[in-house]
Amino acid sequence: MAEFMTGLKRTHYCGELRSTDIGKEVVVCGWVQRQRDLGQLIFIDLRDREGIVQVVVNHDSGQELMDVASSLGQEYVVEVKGHVNERSSKNPDMKTGDVEVIASEITVLNKAKTPPFEIKDDLVASEQTRLKYRYLDLRRPTLQNALIMRAQIMTATNAYLSGEGFINIETPDLGKSTPEGARDYLVPSRVYPGSFYALPQSPQIFKQLLMGAGFDKYYQIARCFRDEDLRGDRQPEFTQIDLETSFMDEEGVQEVTEGLLAKVMKDVKGIDLQLPLPRITWQESMDKYGCDKPDTRYEMLIHDLGNVFAKSGFKVFASALENGGFVRGIAVKGGAKFYSRKKIEAMQDYIKRYHAKGLAWVKYEDGDFSGPVSRFLSEDEKAGLVQEFSLEGGELLLFIADQWKVCCDSLDYLRRQTAKETGIIPKDTYKYLWVVDWPLFEYDEGDERWIAAHHPFTMPDDKGIELLETDPHKAHARSYDIVLNGYELGGGSIRIHKRDIQEKMFKALGFTKERAYEQFGFLMDALDMGFPPHAGLAIGLDRFAMLLAGKDNIRDVIAFPKNASASEPMMHAPAPVADQQLTDLGIEVAEAAKEGVEKYEASLEAEAAEEVAEATEE
Repeated sequence: MAEFMTGLKRTHYCGELRSTDIGKEVVVCGWVQRQRDLGQLIFIDLRDREGIVQVVVNHDSGQELMDVASSLGQEYVVEVKGHVNERSSKNPDMKTGDVEVIASEITVLNKAKTPPFEIKDDLVASEQTRLKYRYLDLRRPTLQNALIMRAQIMTATNAYLSGEGFINIETPDLGKSTPEGARDYLVPSRVYPGSFYALPQSPQIFKQLLMGAGFDKYYQIARCFRDEDLRGDRQPEFTQIDLETSFMDEEGVQEVTEGLLAKVMKDVKGIDLQLPLPRITWQESMDKYGCDKPDTRYEMLIHDLGNVFAKSGFKVFASALENGGFVRGIAVKGGAKFYSRKKIEAMQDYIKRYHAKGLAWVKYEDGDFSGPVSRFLSEDEKAGLVQEFSLEGGELLLFIADQWKVCCDSLDYLRRQTAKETGIIPKDTYKYLWVVDWPLFEYDEGDERWIAAHHPFTMPDDKGIELLETDPHKAHARSYDIVLNGYELGGGSIRIHKRDIQEKMFKALGFTKERAYEQFGFLMDALDMGFPPHAGLAIGLDRFAMLLAGKDNIRDVIAFPKNASASEPMMHAPAPVADQQLTDLGIEVAEAAKEGVEKYEASLEAEAAEEVAEATEE
């Protein structure tokens, strides 16, 4: 029983074998998913990246082969030579369910300890355990298929953009910190002690400079880094499909992007995307869906009920309208029976985080209204609601009476949550949408300041250019986002290509002339050197792959992701480094951080010792 390759050449992947291969002599390699020893007959489920095939060893094969087959454990790596037979008992749930391999030789290439979890799609294991043993987790078919799909997206992207005349150009990973937006990841310089590079949050400035250099059409599948709080659709390092063009307006960029999306959908999913994609203004999106990345796979639009309740006797509604606020709502089909008072109260508690003072609701069943608010409704208001929502019976109506943003944020959550809970979201459906005509600025409530809605290099529209000096926060941008199934897939804009407009933009953002020149002087100097009009867009590759693969978390489409705490349990990154390394860089760990470093080092040492002890016992 050799523990190295026998010199045989693999002829097929396990999951490739079909009825057309019956009678062929084959060599397959892979991992033992399962072994079933029936005494005179042994079945082995052999797995590789393409799937599973059943390998059969019987007593006619000789005792030596039977002994090898009976010794196989879970996740053993083996090489099998044999011939393909038609299965007497076929399995329609397997791609290879019509055939089996009758083994004539089995070589054990490597043994395996019992894994901490079974390699199957419906496993029960904590995320921390799965990430600690990510190399095992990645053997699961669902993750392998997701990563293969991600690779297919990149292949289609390269083919399409290259065919459209775009040039693939790499931009630096080590650059200058320009902390506008998320926090930078900093890299200390050994050659220049006390100075730091920053890892790129995006290639934004470099790709604009490439337009100034005359390359006309640039693209890159770019690695980006942002030191921000994580969510299910975010990672500290991520990948984006990045492109930039010269002498092209919004419609031109959108047309190129739509061609790319159509290519990906056809090559990866076999779907013919209907073009052109629909467009909606930012204002319309907020009014109808409560957000700037609407999920249009289902209706359940938000309705402004100011006219219905203009003379309302319900104090909550009347007061909101009198104070310049709004009464807005949604109708949840089938919600009357689905939602108990307890479930509704849970939603009411949740929307407090959006500063909502409360949630009003009624149910419409058998031609009449019930619920806490129903007794305050006049007959005209009841008739108005029936007409406004086209009520048929069985609906739950949810109302928010508050300022516009509170209404938007609260009803966006309620719309998404009730759609998910009532199961009205269609599966395997992909709804793309352009959101256009964005505000140039948005107010950051955390930092209590105005910031660029996209980035500081976005061109205002014609009226917005005039407003930059007088009332900049009313300005609109020449920007556009592409949305898929309620996620922002990507965004782009026409860029500022004239120095005077860029200087006005920096001023509107609160930059002094000195600070603007210190951080972006090279860009403004470049704008003086015959810079062309240009525009671009970036699509989040991880998020794109997540949506096409039907996953809920981008960690499932990234080979070695970070967990929700931005750490990597397998390699234990981040980790403290040797004192000498810090000395070489001129860095000293602050006293306030030393205790945390020592505790972290101790925990890593203890975990390593535990793992060594476990390995020794085995």
